[in-house]
Amino acid sequence: MTSSTKGKRPMRLRLALALLTGALLANGAQAESNDMQILIGSYTHDSDSPGVLRLRFDPSQGRLEPEPLQALTSHNPSWLVLDERRGRLYATHENGPAHADPVGRVGAWQRDAKGDYQPIGQAISLGDEPTHASLSADGRYLFVSNYGSRPNPGGSLAVLPLDEDGRPLPVTQIAAHQASGVHPERQASPHVHSAVPSPDGTRLLVSDLGADRVFVYRYDPSHAERPLRPDEPASIELPAGSGPRHLVFHPNGKHAYLALELSAQVAGFDYTNGTLTRRQLLDLKESDSEVRHSPGAIHTSADGRFLYVSDRGDYNHIIVFAIEADGTLREIQRRPSEGREPREFAITPDGRFMLIANQLSDALVVIRRDPESGKLGETLQTLAVGRPSDIKLLTPN
Repeated sequence: MTSSTKGKRPMRLRLALALLTGALLANGAQAESNDMQILIGSYTHDSDSPGVLRLRFDPSQGRLEPEPLQALTSHNPSWLVLDERRGRLYATHENGPAHADPVGRVGAWQRDAKGDYQPIGQAISLGDEPTHASLSADGRYLFVSNYGSRPNPGGSLAVLPLDEDGRPLPVTQIAAHQASGVHPERQASPHVHSAVPSPDGTRLLVSDLGADRVFVYRYDPSHAERPLRPDEPASIELPAGSGPRHLVFHPNGKHAYLALELSAQVAGFDYTNGTLTRRQLLDLKESDSEVRHSPGAIHTSADGRFLYVSDRGDYNHIIVFAIEADGTLREIQRRPSEGREPREFAITPDGRFMLIANQLSDALVVIRRDPESGKLGETLQTLAVGRPSDIKLLTPN
């Protein structure tokens, strides 16, 4: 070995070490940036939860950190709405006559430079038990579903304008529907359970459990105080006594799927310009079964290849469907939710994990998911949280 060669090797070694150190640091920074945060809504009237929790989720391990990053005091936040573009959070406070606060409300928070949410306002929803809300595509309005468990006045859809800073203003428009009356207890009055904007933002599809219909409204913000008007046709009729709950669109905007709470079914539709054309009606329970089923949450995978439905009651499973090229559903799995009353769930952006809010078990459950097959695998974690109601994933910075 020559002297010149001896001199080059330490230099090459130092360079290699420097490159390796830089790579490790870069990977460490990437891993840190890939850490996710989630928001959990939870009922407060029968738990010790403060309302909304912000938690850290490690996507490399599939684990939630037990210690919250932030706790937001909020009464019965049953549904969360994220406006990540503007750094805002909204929650429906599912209050009613039986609660300490008998008035249904909507709360709002703004995210600050540190990532914490600061309260910016609150408004009355003009109805009992607001259980769902959605944001107009332009961020100008909240569409709030007042479930309204009392027969009189029942439920309604409320429109709340938002000011330039995102604060909810008083309700400017209310819509109420005619109940079907098929189920003597659950359908004696209307019960609006969800209001979902169409993929292009021009319509709002409102599922009314008490009416056995999905009502369709055109959205026109040029009429500032009354931006909604009935479309033509104004509604889609569903089987008598079926009780529509939540509707979700396929990522391609051509299909939609609806959980029918009372009949324990899932309906599949083609969607075109406000019109839902039903193609499928699938039973989630066997005809001779005495087990009580109650479909709740319904979501597609981000790639549009799979549909997931939480089935509560006494069954407590997540039911998995493959979505065929034409939008039809084919059941492929039934997986226990590892708890009671899986009210909501969320799939991480990489598709590798599902987080389930088991409301009556006071627990969040993390389950492994195979992005290729769509099937759910082993349980990775169970974390105690009082009466969890909703899960929203924050996009990593």
